[in-house]
Amino acid sequence: MKDQQFYYETMYILRPDIAEDEVTNHIDKYNKLLEEFGGTILDSQMRGKRRLAYQIAKHREGIYVQLSHQGDGQHIFKIEKAMRLSEDVIRYMTVKQVGPLPTPRASAKSSTQSNDKENSESKVESKEKQPVVSTDTSTSGKDDAETKGNAES
Repeated sequence: MKDQQFYYETMYILRPDIAEDEVTNHIDKYNKLLEEFGGTILDSQMRGKRRLAYQIAKHREGIYVQLSHQGDGQHIFKIEKAMRLSEDVIRYMTVKQVGPLPTPRASAKSSTQSNDKENSESKVESKEKQPVVSTDTSTSGKDDAETKGNAES
C-alpha cells in the first residue's frame, strides 16, 4: 500500500461562450492559485466543449477542464472558493483518488501518430473477427401472432 498515493482530480466546467484565450487564462489562473495554496500540479488538461446532460445556468454546453493535483487537502477549499466566486465557472467537483500518480499526457503529435497506427491495426483485426449473424424468420411470425393474441386478452 506504500506505492499507492493520494491525489486529487478537480473537474470544472467553464461557460461555452468565453473566448479561447480566456479559457487558457482561467486554466493558468487556477494552476497558479493551486501552487500558491500549497498544491502540486500533476496534470492539467482541457477536455474541450461538450454538451451538458442538463441545462446549467441557461447553458446547454460547457468547456471541460481536468486538473490532477496533490497536496495536504487544505488547498482544495481555497481553490473551490475561487471557482465558486468566478462567474465563468458553472460547475466544479474535486474527487480524492488512490493509486499510482497520473502521468502527464504526451504531446499532440506523438499521440496522433500512435492513434493512427492503432486504428489501422484494429481495422484489420475487426475485418477478420466479424461474427456471422443469421436470422431465422420462420419462427418470428409465430411469436408475433402469440404476442398479439396475449395482448388482446
